[in-house]
Amino acid sequence: MKQIIQNVRTGATEQREVPTPACGAGEVLVATRASLISAGTEKMVMEFAGKSLLGKAQERPDLVQKVVQKIQRDGVVDALSAAFGKLEEPLPLGYAAAGEIVQVGANLTGQFKVGERVAMAGAALANHAQFNAIPKNLVVKLPKTVAYEEGCYATLCAIALHGVRNAEITLGSRVLVVGLGLVGQLASQLALAAGARVAALDPNPSRAMLAKQLGAHWAMGPQALDAGWADFTDGRGFDAILLCAATASDALLQQAANVARDRANVVLVGKVGTRFDYASYMKKELNLKVSRSYGPGRYDPNYEAKGETYPAGFVPFTERDNLADAVRLMGEGKLNVKALTTHTFAFTDALQAYALIGDKKSAGSSMGVVLAYPEVALEQAQMPHNQTAAKPTKGQLGVSVLGSGAFARSVLIPKLCKNANVVLLGVISKGGLSAAHVQSKFGAAFATTDVGQIWADKHTQAVIIATRHNAHGKQVVEALSNGKHVWIEKPLALTEKELVAIETTLAKTKTPPVLMVGFNRRFAPALTPLKSKLDKAGGPKQVVVRINAGRVEGWVQDEEGGGRLLGEVCHFTDVALWLLGDKPVEHFTIARGSGQDNYSITLQTTGGHTATIIYTSEGDPSGSKEFVEVFADGATGRMENHSRTTWQQGGCTRTLYKKRLWQATDKGHTAALGAWTDACMGKPNTLPSATTLLASSKLILALHAALGQTDTVKKA
Repeated sequence: MKQIIQNVRTGATEQREVPTPACGAGEVLVATRASLISAGTEKMVMEFAGKSLLGKAQERPDLVQKVVQKIQRDGVVDALSAAFGKLEEPLPLGYAAAGEIVQVGANLTGQFKVGERVAMAGAALANHAQFNAIPKNLVVKLPKTVAYEEGCYATLCAIALHGVRNAEITLGSRVLVVGLGLVGQLASQLALAAGARVAALDPNPSRAMLAKQLGAHWAMGPQALDAGWADFTDGRGFDAILLCAATASDALLQQAANVARDRANVVLVGKVGTRFDYASYMKKELNLKVSRSYGPGRYDPNYEAKGETYPAGFVPFTERDNLADAVRLMGEGKLNVKALTTHTFAFTDALQAYALIGDKKSAGSSMGVVLAYPEVALEQAQMPHNQTAAKPTKGQLGVSVLGSGAFARSVLIPKLCKNANVVLLGVISKGGLSAAHVQSKFGAAFATTDVGQIWADKHTQAVIIATRHNAHGKQVVEALSNGKHVWIEKPLALTEKELVAIETTLAKTKTPPVLMVGFNRRFAPALTPLKSKLDKAGGPKQVVVRINAGRVEGWVQDEEGGGRLLGEVCHFTDVALWLLGDKPVEHFTIARGSGQDNYSITLQTTGGHTATIIYTSEGDPSGSKEFVEVFADGATGRMENHSRTTWQQGGCTRTLYKKRLWQATDKGHTAALGAWTDACMGKPNTLPSATTLLASSKLILALHAALGQTDTVKKA
């Protein structure tokens, strides 16, 4: 299928061919019939992308600070590599569309039907694309009387409606709407529908005239407001002011204070300068509110992605309610969006539409720009994207990759593709765009959103699984059952049941496929010298691993990720046992802090050795992340952040490893992937056995199970 994207690095807007998104549980797959270009929002994205690196840095100092922190922690090479990698990622455009349901995901039977007409919302969801997979809380049914070209306005209407709700407008309220772009025009109409007397302000006379034609009682430019606001409000000032403009100036906030009545509501619907005169707002006791986009539920992944709801008694109007009310008002003739459409383009001519809104000379003449889509058969759109005839020859390994997230794109795939013995075949992602990007950048044979195409591909001998953690166990079993060698990014599984299924699958085959968990630290050049030293040392050994992990939010912390103990600490329990070369017999775990991201773990092994893993999210994120210290036979070894490793014995300190300034940090990914591909091709290798990897995975599950129990010392 075709999709519109923004190239953030070059600033170019492009129409690309990408795989059709997969319809997940709790989602509907919609064939887009019309989408709305939000000239204000999307023009800002285009302008940002078109700026130089310095310009981007000046506009987003928050991102610059993250780069600085990464430089402090990992060095210039790693920080710049990550930053430029981020700039290369294609940005999907669009967030307001309408279309026809062509597939209904699991758990939605009875709620939606194939063939139903719907409006849809959501950045990176309701894209300018021929097909979109939309979670249930971001899609509403269209009334029969509402055309697709009108329904695609529902998202912008929801933004305006939530602003009106925040303004607490009632019958007879005097309302001022500032900024008469799409959202301002819609807010003016919605305030009128609520029974308000509406004054509309914009420096563009044609936009002020349009608001007047659509019902505003008074429409004017900025100069007229100062002279006429007292007459319009009977001298008391406006009850509510909706700032729907887009400007960096702070002047609108001061102007609002000047014309507002005591205790009025001033609502920021658009993005305006936010510095204001304290005295002006304090003396009138004004209420300054920032409206949350489409409404309650926006930016809440539990609501938007997982379909959870709020109690109506506490949250009567969610973003989905706002979408539904918007299309209802359209159907009842109380909201006129047709009058806002200034241009309609065929989707195939979408780049002409973007050229129009990017042209400063014609900027004032365009407002609602609608894209109309041709009908495309779903079966045709689901074909593998740009499939080539590439296949491995004798002595080569055909590898496909499941999951093309940031880690796979920036670490695994680039290092894999440097191996001359590997041919990259299929790349899969749920949304399709990132898989198409990987295919284009690294020359994969095909991109898809259907995992079945990977299992059926006879040239795919091995797979790298880098999907979200809750999918790992099932996908490993499927891959092994289809005779594919497996590299699975940690963790191997999230439950004991999944581990048993993996063990059972391996046991069924006389010569089972190669299984490797992404425990790359075993191959890190800063750690392997410590392992060599410990192997030669006698007596009891102690290992201390300290991880200054920093805080994270998102899917890693919920049921998809299983939490950081299962998803990341497993790296370091595995490192500790590998360094000691032994098996655990007891473990002791303490967890503290929100999200349980602070752990102290002690392991005792069969040989009487001990390991302590301290994992914290409370440290300075610019400080070193990984520190390993070992003690044995009168000696001390230290590794700091994969930059330097030393061995101290008899009063002398030797440097075992030191990263050069121009070197990227090497955490062992290249060597680990090389050992795995060698094993897959039957070559001699240093890969840990499946039994060892399973034992390491069982340990981290046991540590997780012990959390919260009173007897924290557990047999391993």
